[in-house]
Amino acid sequence: MIVTSLRTTPLVLPLDRPIGNATATISKFSCIAIHLETDDGLVGENLIFTIRPEQHKMLEAMVHVLADAVIGKSPDMVTAFWREAWQRINFIGFSGVSIMGISAIDGALWDLRGKAVNRSITQLLGQARTSVPAYASGGLWLSQDIDEIARQAADFVASGFGAVKLRLAGNAAIDVPRAAAVREAIGPQTGLMIDANQALDAKSAIALARQLEPFAIAWFEEPVPAHDLAHSAQLARALDIPIASGENEYTIHGFRRMLEAGAADIIMPDLQRVGGVSEFMRVGALAAAFDTPISSHLFPQQSLSLMAAIPNATLLEHLDWFTPLYNEPMELENGHALMPDRPGWGFSFDPDALAHYAA
Repeated sequence: MIVTSLRTTPLVLPLDRPIGNATATISKFSCIAIHLETDDGLVGENLIFTIRPEQHKMLEAMVHVLADAVIGKSPDMVTAFWREAWQRINFIGFSGVSIMGISAIDGALWDLRGKAVNRSITQLLGQARTSVPAYASGGLWLSQDIDEIARQAADFVASGFGAVKLRLAGNAAIDVPRAAAVREAIGPQTGLMIDANQALDAKSAIALARQLEPFAIAWFEEPVPAHDLAHSAQLARALDIPIASGENEYTIHGFRRMLEAGAADIIMPDLQRVGGVSEFMRVGALAAAFDTPISSHLFPQQSLSLMAAIPNATLLEHLDWFTPLYNEPMELENGHALMPDRPGWGFSFDPDALAHYAA
C-alpha cells in the first residue's frame, strides 16, 4: 500500500457561547481535517486546529509543504517520513507550525497503519489498559459566573467524572471564592485541578497557590509562561501542589529540557505540538525514565489511543469540542474513557459533518 495523495478540509466549529481563560476568549475553532489517500482505497485521517482564525490558512499550508515527504511512501515508513520532514523544516525551525504539519501527517499515517491490519493504534503500540481515567475539562471557564461553575462541577461529578479542572484569573479575590465553590460542589473525594494558562509570575503563583492549598488541589497547570522553565522549577520545589505543564512544548527535545530542569511534576504533551503519535510515545518513554507521570492535552479521540498504551499515563483530558466531527461517540464508564476496539484511531470523520462545517 502506497500513499498517493494528501487532501485537507478546512473547517470552522462555532461555539454556542464564547469560553474564556486568563489569556484568551474563544468563540470558534478553526480546524484542518487531514486525509491521506492510498492506492488500495484506505484513507488515513487526523485533525489539527487553532483558536485564531487568521492562522487557519498558514496551518493548512504547512501540511501541504510536507506532502512530498509522505506521498509515494508506504504508511509503515513513518520513521522515513519523520526523517525527511525533519530535514525539510530545518530552515524554518523545529517548533511551532512546522511541527504541527508533521503531527498532522504522522497521525494520519498511524491511522492508516491500523486500518491496514484491522488493529487499533493502541494495539500497534502495545496496549497497557482498556480504559483511561478522564477528567472533565470542558467547563468551569472564567467566562462563567460562580453559581454556574458550581452547578456545572456538580453535574460533571454526577455524570461520573472523578476530577474536574477550574480556570483561574490569577487574582486571589476572584479565584479563591470560585475554587471554594467548586470544591463544595464536588465534595472532598473528587480531584480538582487549576489552570492559570501562563498568566502569573513565580512570586504571584506561589502566593496564590498558598491560598488555594486548603481546597486539596490535584495539580497547578501552567502557572507561569511555558518557556520559563527556571521559574516553573522554582514553583515545583516550593509548593506541595504538583506542577503540570507541557502543552506548549515541542518534540522530545523540549520535554528533555523541561524534565532535566525539574520544571513539572506531571507533563502534558499536546498531540499537534509534540509531533504526533511517534513523538508522543517517545516523550512518554522519556517521562518514564524520569519517573514522571503523563497526562494528555486536548484531542481526546486521538489521545486516548496513546494514553492507553503508556504505562505512566494518568488522566485523559476530556472535552467535547471536536465531537460533532466524528461518527462514533466516546464511551465513558465510571469516569473512564473506554478504548474502542476499532481500527486506527477508532474514531472516523463523519462526511456530512465535514461538509456542514467546511470553511
